[in-house]
Amino acid sequence: MKNLLVAQSGGPSAAINATLCGVVEKGLADKNIDKVYGAQNGIIGILADRIVELNTMLSDPQALQLLCQTPSSALGSCRMKLSHWEENTYEFEKIISVFRKYNIGYFIYIGGNDSMDTVHKLAEYCKLHKINDICVMGAPKTIDNDLMETDHCPGFGSAAKYIATTFSEIACDCNVYALPAVTIVEVMGRDAGWLTASSVLGRTNGDGAPDLIYLCEKPFSVSSFLEDVRDKLAEKHAVIVAVSEGIKSETGEYITDCLQDRTTDAFGHKILAGAARYLEEIVRQEIGCKVRSVELNLMQRCASHVASGADIYESRLLGMAAADYAISGGTGKMAAIKRTSSKPYQFEIDFVEIEKIANQVKTVPLEWINQEGNDVEQELVDYLLPLIQGELPCTYQNGVPVHFRLDLVK
Repeated sequence: MKNLLVAQSGGPSAAINATLCGVVEKGLADKNIDKVYGAQNGIIGILADRIVELNTMLSDPQALQLLCQTPSSALGSCRMKLSHWEENTYEFEKIISVFRKYNIGYFIYIGGNDSMDTVHKLAEYCKLHKINDICVMGAPKTIDNDLMETDHCPGFGSAAKYIATTFSEIACDCNVYALPAVTIVEVMGRDAGWLTASSVLGRTNGDGAPDLIYLCEKPFSVSSFLEDVRDKLAEKHAVIVAVSEGIKSETGEYITDCLQDRTTDAFGHKILAGAARYLEEIVRQEIGCKVRSVELNLMQRCASHVASGADIYESRLLGMAAADYAISGGTGKMAAIKRTSSKPYQFEIDFVEIEKIANQVKTVPLEWINQEGNDVEQELVDYLLPLIQGELPCTYQNGVPVHFRLDLVK
């Protein structure tokens, strides 16, 4: 009888623990699994042998439910890039030795694009070295919604719901004043504008915001932006703008590159911020009206108080499916969502070869962005709406939400 190991990686979300919950549920229920283990802080935790047994910790259904309501990564996370085995075999040998120590036959890694790179390398290493008794599977997670081969990603629906809610509330704030004013809201999105696009859902119940939406998929022109803002100010006194943090000029450079040298993360990605502040100064100088910038930053990732019920449900199912597939002998794949119908919304779970996903980015289709590049089309609204439906029960204590913590579980 083999054991199952699960770990979380990359940026946190409101749904990643629901996927963890699904993996653990399947492991606890399957007669072929003896113990379910968790690695603290992702692949780094495996390399450091920081492995915890989850059987007792999560055997209570109430604990599992609280885990689903808890944002961020209960096991901890990391942003480590595995070397290629041709360059450095030590990391892979160490990982396999830890797997052997705990009799791990099934490993589920929950994460985004860079995490699937880890799944790909590890699965290929096992294949190359004829390690046939360890199955490695990916379970998707990213609020950026940029994984290939899946209709959408766990965590995105909840982040989209938060962004839509926030823009609706910003509109309530800004619209009370009679003086002309511009509010520029920066939303996460380096190379894919899905999150910024979800701001359009703030208009769903009659609010006008945002008035302008700029995604990183289309070149950004400062002069066109100023013209758009002036046109909107001629129509109304409060103009609200949604802008991706990764908007680029017509030459392909981030518009904030001129401000300072950008450091990079472990995967070589530029660390971005400041697009809204940059545009704030331009509007102040060129138009002269009251203007402010807002950077949603971390808040859009873990806002579990407005989590999407559909997102949490699907995330839990994907965790169960990934674990079930691995226990059945599947390896080197990622559990994915395949939309089978939009009206009514229906989906099924598919399993995709990991090499089709790792190190690739799914962007917003250009045909879903208007020709002017300052708004989105109805097709995108139709795609987004099912993903934010439903609300998750939230357990409160002392007036604030209660969160699951491993160190608090006896």
